[in-house]
Amino acid sequence: MSPVSSCRDGAGGSGRAGDIDTRVEAVDWASVSTHLDGYGWAMFRKLLTADECATIAGLYDDDRRFRSHVLMARHGFGQGEYKYFAYPLPDIVADLRAALYPRLAPIANRWNESMGIAARYPDTHGEFIARCHQAGQTRPTPLLLQYAAGDYNALHQDLYGAHVFPLQVTILLSEPEKDFTGGEFVLTEQRPRMQSRAEVVPLRRGDGVVFAVQNRPARGTRGTYRVNLRHGVSRLRSGRRHTVGVIFHDAT
Repeated sequence: MSPVSSCRDGAGGSGRAGDIDTRVEAVDWASVSTHLDGYGWAMFRKLLTADECATIAGLYDDDRRFRSHVLMARHGFGQGEYKYFAYPLPDIVADLRAALYPRLAPIANRWNESMGIAARYPDTHGEFIARCHQAGQTRPTPLLLQYAAGDYNALHQDLYGAHVFPLQVTILLSEPEKDFTGGEFVLTEQRPRMQSRAEVVPLRRGDGVVFAVQNRPARGTRGTYRVNLRHGVSRLRSGRRHTVGVIFHDAT
């Protein structure tokens, strides 16, 4: 049994693997790659249905689904909370990991080559997660985040061990202006000897954003250099907001 198939169960199964595969296949990956190269992020429109979003968000109160619960204020991460899923992952989360990874791995390999980083990524997520587990990174990192009025997520990077896949995906599970106001997904990038640049990603319910975990390559007059990125969420003004984070490497 592969590491992926052994790390899933039936919960959240309204998005069958075939459904997710079809949606991922339909993405304009050339445009995604171009936007990632230029800005360090790109959007997936309607990656999940409204019912799938509600199903995933509805898991939040079932502590049996999670390995840990983090209150951001206790750690200086912001204000709000999140929970890391336990293995076996809900089917839909495992399906997203397995379907998105093979499309992102060639971009990740191209980026690493251009930045002079030795790491290369195998074709399937099962192979990559096996590499993580062999190195002692065995704790699952997909997570479900919950924000209420006044909550926010400070700018940060999701690095959990020596093996890091350089792209990750966040999917908004709530509807802006209906379920909440504020709470925009924000990225900043820092180029050498330049001030930081901010980007606000206009997500709707079911939309996903893929973005650089830490660095992306950029071309300069002296060749390629690394741009450092961080991501976060602006302050919620009202309501409640849920998102699911699909991180492809596991944690130590």
